Amino acid sequence: MAAPKDPRPCSIADTLALVGEKYSLLVLREVCLGNGRFDQLVRNIGAPRDVLATRLRRLVAAGILTKRLYSERPQRFEYRPTRAGLELEPVLLTLMAWGDRHLRQDDDRPMVVEHSCHHELIPVVTCAACGEPLSHEDLTAHPQSPGWTVTGPTAA
Repeated sequence: MAAPKDPRPCSIADTLALVGEKYSLLVLREVCLGNGRFDQLVRNIGAPRDVLATRLRRLVAAGILTKRLYSERPQRFEYRPTRAGLELEPVLLTLMAWGDRHLRQDDDRPMVVEHSCHHELIPVVTCAACGEPLSHEDLTAHPQSPGWTVTGPTAA
């Protein structure tokens, strides 16, 4: 079956087009941890320098990171998350928790994040209206794009 000419309009796809490239979320992980200098990013991510430079330019252009000069000679920059970048941090923490549950043993976790209450953070997605935790069974999708239903495009 050939790929559709016009795939479903989707905010997930739009977001992945921006942050789904290899290393982009790892850049954000490091910057959120306070490691925003290029050499730190290269060391902690393991990305080739040219690929990392490309990802950084794209994340800055998209308003996810800011670039700040910290040395005049030689010119060196550090990267920090913007408000939009910080809004992706819960996504990173949720991905980390999923990986800890499904890809690792309990004693094999590479990092634990502590909340300000001094307990280990266990991210939970909740409904802002009622406060209930997310459950697949409680969700109903309502496509908003003209010509689309939950099952796909409507007949023309």
